[in-house]
Amino acid sequence: MGRGVSAAGQELQALLQQLPDNPAAVMAELQRRAQDGAVLAQFVLGQACMEGRACQIDTGAGMAWFERAANGGLPLAMNQLGRCHELGQGTAVNLELAAVWYRQAADNGLDWGMYNLANLLATGRGVGKDEAAAYALYRRAAESGHAKSMNLVGRCLEDGIGVVADPAAAPDWYRRSAEAGDFRGQASHASLLLAAGRIEDAAQWLVMALAHGSPAFLAQIRPQLAASPHPQIRALVTDQTARHC
Repeated sequence: MGRGVSAAGQELQALLQQLPDNPAAVMAELQRRAQDGAVLAQFVLGQACMEGRACQIDTGAGMAWFERAANGGLPLAMNQLGRCHELGQGTAVNLELAAVWYRQAADNGLDWGMYNLANLLATGRGVGKDEAAAYALYRRAAESGHAKSMNLVGRCLEDGIGVVADPAAAPDWYRRSAEAGDFRGQASHASLLLAAGRIEDAAQWLVMALAHGSPAFLAQIRPQLAASPHPQIRALVTDQTARHC
């Protein structure tokens, strides 16, 4: 549930660990706490409804619980409510409302809210396009430890998007993103290692990126790796394909 989990959050985490063994009792307890106004319980119940954990998937109910928790002041719920409006989960797609909730989450210090709002600003979806504002949010989130934002700070610095180009500063952000576990950051870091002739090191990072990358990312990177002039890099695609056959 993010950094800085409170004692109440830790108690909920312990409760959720009991979910596989006693789903009915755990869900009943979550419902009781949520109805009593506990915002973290409302948020967790919203996630359970969205994911179908110990209940049928009900995106409308999930969004409703997120909305209650968001209106109760929980930044995590503000961000998830923004996701509901952006992706059309439990409601029609409304990018303007998504931006409103992401901004509230960001203003309350949530790194994911900063990242998601920055993505809308960078592309002009639901808000006016503002690459400088997007970079500033990516930078804030990255400096608080958000791995995906670290990679995008590197990209912005390398290409001069929303900030004066500083290619010499980009590699450190790619490395930090890779070490923090972002698969795109791992691929970015590996790309620079390849350019420096460090094939073995690059291959190690690419193995991690391929293991955890999203379907869209894998569809993009596999042809690139398959066309690499380095046999060791081309073999990564063959090895991964063989493992999934």
